[in-house]
Amino acid sequence: MKYEKLVDRFIAYAKVNTRSNETSTTIPSDPKEVAFLAKLASEIKELGFADVRTMKDGYLFARIPASKGKETVDPIGFIAHVDTADFNAENIQPEVHENYDGESVIKLNDDYNLDPAVFPNLHNYKGHTLITTDGTTLLGADDKAGVAEIITAMSYLLDHPQIQHGEIEIAFGPDEEIGVGADHFDTKNFAAKFAFTVDGSIKGELEWATFSASAAVIKAVGTQVHPSSGFGKLINPLIAIIDVFNLLPNERPENTKGDQGYYYLLNLDGDGDSAMANLIIRDFKRDGLAKRKQILADAVKKVNSAYPHLVLELSQHDQYYNMADILKDHMESVHLAEAAFKALSIEADEQPVRGGTDGSKITFLGLPTPNIFTGAENLHGRYEFASVQDMELATDVILKIIELHSK
Repeated sequence: MKYEKLVDRFIAYAKVNTRSNETSTTIPSDPKEVAFLAKLASEIKELGFADVRTMKDGYLFARIPASKGKETVDPIGFIAHVDTADFNAENIQPEVHENYDGESVIKLNDDYNLDPAVFPNLHNYKGHTLITTDGTTLLGADDKAGVAEIITAMSYLLDHPQIQHGEIEIAFGPDEEIGVGADHFDTKNFAAKFAFTVDGSIKGELEWATFSASAAVIKAVGTQVHPSSGFGKLINPLIAIIDVFNLLPNERPENTKGDQGYYYLLNLDGDGDSAMANLIIRDFKRDGLAKRKQILADAVKKVNSAYPHLVLELSQHDQYYNMADILKDHMESVHLAEAAFKALSIEADEQPVRGGTDGSKITFLGLPTPNIFTGAENLHGRYEFASVQDMELATDVILKIIELHSK
């Protein structure tokens, strides 16, 4: 179905810089998110959403009351995040390319293009209207597309009161991209029996299994002396950290796929005096994650043993766990989404996602929350794009889930 305001709504949201800040200690992590959520609150109040309120964790909650006679239907929820990833988000200028032919290079600017030779997935979009970046920023479809789709679907229900439905709970949150947004999601004040994050990518994605995830920080303190007299004295903290990483299995994102986990060196900074590295560890199994964490700890211990005193310090903390561990025993939401996909002739792709969503944490907080697609690809960078037709399909899915659940 075509939705009159979906594209304009998405573009307006995308233009607003809401990049989260990993170094912040506030909730939400950046004032830009707070301002955007406040503006969003005003918008949805004007549209007629009920019980619009901002929670202490930064989430914006609202609901669509049940139709008369449907008050006994169990409430369900839809959730999206408003922050964007760690790529330039200043002065985002979305560009619309109508009726893409599936073959041509899309020029973003003088330096960057979307080329089907590099991105063969573009061949899947013949006849689609694509929304791209101008090559200098990300697009922010992760997850402004989800926000626009949820609001558009709810607005459609409010404009068509003849459509019967149960109560619907809505949440828009901060800081998903830095992994802390859903840490304190208030499930007690979110009345849904189960929910869906609208935070996926390609048409057909229905994700109810994710990585289990851990983050690690390695700090190193060296002994800095002039290299000409360094024999037996100089300790290079950068090299110490590199030696640790080289002891790890060669299981990195560029070498793994499917159900294979990995180690990923996010950054390494420092000098001859001190250095620090951030790593993430991923595995689909909880015991697999524990083994990987131990392998890292053993590597740090081995490198430390080569020095006359302690050089390296390791800290690790778990970020989220595979939501399939919970959802496998609570499949009602997944089966409902499968039925909605089938009714709309969308082939469901239920492969485990090689990442995580807010739904991972929210599921472990007691609210089963699988994830559905938004219609965007190449997320988190200048090559990001969204298909208008697939965004419309994602909106259709939301409405179909509500329809089927309310029968």
